[in-house]
Amino acid sequence: MADEKALFLVNIGQLLTLRSSSAGPRRGPELKQLGMVKEGAILCAGGKIVSVGTTKDALRDPWLKKNRKKITELDCSNHVVMPGFVDSHTHPAFLGPRLGDFERRIAGASYQAIGDGGGGIRSSVHAVREATKAELAGQVLSALNQMAGQGTTTVEAKSGYGLNLESELKSLEAIRQASFEWPGTVIATCLGAHVVPQEYQGRSHKYVELVCKKMIPEVARRNLAVFVDVFADRGGFTTEDTEKIFESATKHGLGVRAHVCQFAECVLWPLLEYHPASFDHMDHVMAEDIPQLAKHDTVATLVPGANYFLGLEEFPPARTLIDRGVPVALATDYNPGSSPTLSMPFILSLACTQMKMSPAEAIATATINGAHALRLADRKGSIEPGKDADLAIFDVDDFREIPYWFAANRCAFTILNGAVSVNTYRMAFGAPRPA
Repeated sequence: MADEKALFLVNIGQLLTLRSSSAGPRRGPELKQLGMVKEGAILCAGGKIVSVGTTKDALRDPWLKKNRKKITELDCSNHVVMPGFVDSHTHPAFLGPRLGDFERRIAGASYQAIGDGGGGIRSSVHAVREATKAELAGQVLSALNQMAGQGTTTVEAKSGYGLNLESELKSLEAIRQASFEWPGTVIATCLGAHVVPQEYQGRSHKYVELVCKKMIPEVARRNLAVFVDVFADRGGFTTEDTEKIFESATKHGLGVRAHVCQFAECVLWPLLEYHPASFDHMDHVMAEDIPQLAKHDTVATLVPGANYFLGLEEFPPARTLIDRGVPVALATDYNPGSSPTLSMPFILSLACTQMKMSPAEAIATATINGAHALRLADRKGSIEPGKDADLAIFDVDDFREIPYWFAANRCAFTILNGAVSVNTYRMAFGAPRPA
């Protein structure tokens, strides 16, 4: 280890480790267990966490005493250090905002009416189909860098604005290209089944056939995605369509997840047979499905940014889900139509103020449970020896300030797989990133 570049974070005011003895995602009271260490210390080397504890105990370590001068030391007094956010639901492969939709919604048009009038998801399709892979990759990379600036170190990134074979593959290739240039971790998801494209109106079964027989096999062959997603909601795909797409994904070795219950109640129990990693949105989950969800490790990923931006009166039923034992995660749902935010701290604030989650619950759902929603909990979401060195350092005295200061970025800097974020480190310390 002496030959590896190492980081030593010391004098941490509040170190939130999120350590747990539970094997699966956190549920109920477990969400409030942050594993806090005061005056903490973390040693990282080779992109991994080596040791975690108090600064006092760390400074007694013989190896550290011998090699301390070779290590980059970061004094984190009066700071909160926690696992980097795991943003487990984003749509970054698009070009340009949907300002017309924004104005029409302000004037009173509903999300569905805007889509029926030619806006919505389909209005982003033309630009993506015309874009080069490099243009899309640049957009994705810009989003990833901004996310890192607010404490996010792992991101799920969906395609879904191409809606034909060529453009969906191009979008996933752009996501992969951007991921190579970003020090954090990106998990790609194929969302070819976002909506039925205009050219398939009236014959949606043919588009489902394209997704199942051509798109998914090619995505799997090229290793372009880890998951396949389906918009299985009003205005999207039926339960029967979704089962066909899930069957194809499973056959080709890809995991599955779904947008469900955003605009209307959805029948979930048939989809649970495919062991989806997550069900996302969940605004209108049926009461009879909740006991079934509580028996499974499928994570209910809640995205209150969409409810906020769409001006909805109701937010996802976080308290009901948590109190009844359903594993819950939080994500930004970053996209140009319904949630154009890159800020996980803002999502935490919405979770606390609008969904009555406690600050501790919000942090747990945005870290370790987000990792479970991506099936990465063996590497991400908590600060433990052997896990990836993904850390978010906040310039606050108390972790509750992270959701408290809404629309403000209190992230001092981030560490992504052991690499200190350049821009955020300069902002925090006024100096170049450690070599």
